[in-house]
Amino acid sequence: MSGNVQLLNDTLAAAKAEGRSALIAYLPAGFPTVDGGIEAIKAVFDGGADVVEVGLPHSDPVLDGPVIQTADDIALRGGVRIADVMRTVREAHEATGKPVLVMTYWNPIDRYGVERFTAELAEAGGAGCILPDLPVQESALWREHAHKHGLATVFVVAPSSRDARLAEITAAGSGFVYAASLMGVTGTRESVGEQAQELVRRTRATTDLPVCVGLGVSTPAQAAEVAGFADGVIVGSAFVKRMLDAPDAGAGLAAVRTLAGELAEGVRGRA
Repeated sequence: MSGNVQLLNDTLAAAKAEGRSALIAYLPAGFPTVDGGIEAIKAVFDGGADVVEVGLPHSDPVLDGPVIQTADDIALRGGVRIADVMRTVREAHEATGKPVLVMTYWNPIDRYGVERFTAELAEAGGAGCILPDLPVQESALWREHAHKHGLATVFVVAPSSRDARLAEITAAGSGFVYAASLMGVTGTRESVGEQAQELVRRTRATTDLPVCVGLGVSTPAQAAEVAGFADGVIVGSAFVKRMLDAPDAGAGLAAVRTLAGELAEGVRGRA
């Protein structure tokens, strides 16, 4: 079975045709429970997200800040497994028809097996993977299997990436390019800053892929700011924090649905 890279491409193209950025939300699988995580993804889609990244909880993150680490710890203590991540992707996609990616560090895939992981993700209806710590020069095996199964390979670029490195990364990727707005870990910030805009400009000079910005976006005003220069706005920690702060599961779902709606207004320039 082929994965849904084309659905991802079509979704990002449709947002561009509407003259706006896409809203891409991130939530970890298994948080607060596997079932609760699936319902949260449905809620953010219902609120207005175009794409969702499902985080594969990992005990040794290099990109995730304290909020997402807390959620990952809850998921890991709850016994979440890769099978649960695949189930999350399947049920979220089947319920909404929207593109769902997995964001994961390389070690769990390496241990699980590249062929097995890509085949199962495609069978679950996944659109691809975001791989923040897989070096492009070591990615040939992954890209071979991802391409075979119709999955996007999304790499992360950073403000420190030199132009030649940007070209190397974007040439190997598909779906979109994840532009990290700053040097650091995920989390909400007071401002996203000019660094992100310059990184998008430099990245676009190397590729026709959409360039989507993450790290630090948490408010509708920030979403509107980033939407002014990026093809997609990625929000993760703000959704997770709403769920962590909620008094119960129902309130958490309502909170992320509301935030998705506010951010969707932001990417449409109505914040």
